[in-house]
Amino acid sequence: MLDWMTIDNVEILVEKYKLLGPIFSILLTFLESFLPILPLFVIVIANAAAYGLFWGFLLSWLGTVAGSYMFFLMIRKFGKYRFFRRIKEQSQVKKLIHWVDIRGFTPLFVLLCLPFTPVVLVNSVAGLSNLKKKYYFFTLFISKPIMIFLISYLGSDLRQILSSPVKIIISTVIVLVIWGIGKFIENILNRRVERDLRDIEKLRKSE
Repeated sequence: MLDWMTIDNVEILVEKYKLLGPIFSILLTFLESFLPILPLFVIVIANAAAYGLFWGFLLSWLGTVAGSYMFFLMIRKFGKYRFFRRIKEQSQVKKLIHWVDIRGFTPLFVLLCLPFTPVVLVNSVAGLSNLKKKYYFFTLFISKPIMIFLISYLGSDLRQILSSPVKIIISTVIVLVIWGIGKFIENILNRRVERDLRDIEKLRKSE
């Protein structure tokens, strides 16, 4: 398997991917919002490698924003049905929904900026919360470029990265650092959720 992973073979694979067309690239990032099993990181890198930094970034951005917002609208419309009520009753989801109702779009913006955030969970929480549709679209529109650009930058320089062991190591370290920062921020947000909800509960009891 590793013997196959030469620069020439990767470039041939990228060219075959490019032949599928930009609509296919948008469709993949769109579907990832519904099917988290699809590797967004790999798709965005493939788009940047096939179409360059600007167009690859743009295709990935359009697809993921459209997919996330469509999923959000679906949850908003059908959230009253039994299946989605079960999701809403989960402890973590209930806490996040309540916190989003209190804090607005800011925590969602932070989460959506992180490359490894479970976007299906975030879209579900936003859809089940009382956040206005236009605010969530705005949140997606301004948060997704940050995450998409970071990944696209790596993909646009794929040949140079693969041709240099040092750059492979540096790129791997960058990805791990981004993942670590994401987890760190996510843990901070989780602690703030717990703290805010405890404060609200104390305030209610004192009234």
